[in-house]
Amino acid sequence: MNELPQQLVNGLLLGSMYGLVAIGYTMVYGIVQLINFAHGEIFMTGAFGALTVWLWLPGGTTMWIALPLMIIGAVVVAVAIAVGAERFAYRPLRNAPRLAPLITAIGLSLALQQAVWAWYPEAKSARTFPQISGGPFEIGNVTIQTGDIFLVVAAPISMAVLAYFVMKTRTGRGMQATAQDPDTAKLMGVNTDRIIVIAFALGAAFAAVGAVAYGLKYGEINFRMGFILGLKAFTAAVLGGIGNIYGAMIGGVVLGVAETLATAYIADIPGMDKFGSQSWADVWAFVLLILVLLFRPQGLLGERVADRA
Repeated sequence: MNELPQQLVNGLLLGSMYGLVAIGYTMVYGIVQLINFAHGEIFMTGAFGALTVWLWLPGGTTMWIALPLMIIGAVVVAVAIAVGAERFAYRPLRNAPRLAPLITAIGLSLALQQAVWAWYPEAKSARTFPQISGGPFEIGNVTIQTGDIFLVVAAPISMAVLAYFVMKTRTGRGMQATAQDPDTAKLMGVNTDRIIVIAFALGAAFAAVGAVAYGLKYGEINFRMGFILGLKAFTAAVLGGIGNIYGAMIGGVVLGVAETLATAYIADIPGMDKFGSQSWADVWAFVLLILVLLFRPQGLLGERVADRA
């Protein structure tokens, strides 16, 4: 029990990263009802975009100067790929059967993995990600690693900006209208194509911020990092209620806390020691998803997707 506050903080931080990536899944699904399984790889390309900026900077550049530039690089790369994918891969299939864009998303995911591997052949194992010096920081009995400081600041700011954008701006209200009924929104003068592009771009930007947080937290990145984390982010979106922006972050936090507590405490149960290892963390995440789908399939906060049948 003495470790419980530390494990809760660890889960909160991990879940915040899941939530940042889950926002992209839930925004795109809420508007075009597409599960963009390439979103995990867009997250991955954001991490390599940040790394590329770091490698281009002059030697001796401090992280306090480099980090804002790395975030911009990550966002630019991720948004460019997401917008390009929407324009050339998904838009031509918008009126096709749902299976067609789903298969396209899986194909795009594999293509992005191989493209990054071709650009960074050494990423087949892992590439070292630059770190912020200093720390760790002690707050009572809780220790926060230096790499997590960025996530502590970035996650709440990102959610506040998104909430303001969706609720207070004209484009945000257009997104809500398009999610509710795209045909009626178009008749009311909403440019739905533009709204869809903005949804892809916003989701990619949040994924890029999450990618920088991932690199700072774990100290390395690789070209396969988006696969499992993308699945977990999709799980978080489903947990919170697919199409529900706030539910995505809440689902991410629930998933992160559950995964951390399961990894920390299941090993203490007699006969369950092997089920508490880090390798089982992914399993418990999907066990939680199955339980939620069995008992509350609409997610914790409920879906916000209109029935367009």
